[in-house]
Amino acid sequence: MINLLIGQSRMLMGLEVGMAALVWLLIPLLAAVGAGLWGSWANRTRRARSDGPELDGYARFREAMEKSRSGS
Repeated sequence: MINLLIGQSRMLMGLEVGMAALVWLLIPLLAAVGAGLWGSWANRTRRARSDGPELDGYARFREAMEKSRSGS
């Protein structure tokens, strides 16, 4: 009875059980490749600009905070 069910499930999938497992393993592989492509696309503009303006603003903020502390 159990062998009959396994044989029927193979016929329903149209693939051998081993091939079906390989197809399921392709899903995380494709997700990883997609994530890598998206990450490289999202990071494409960071190379063109630097952190200079953000660091300058942070330095001005720190100077202003130290002035307010020493003035009180």
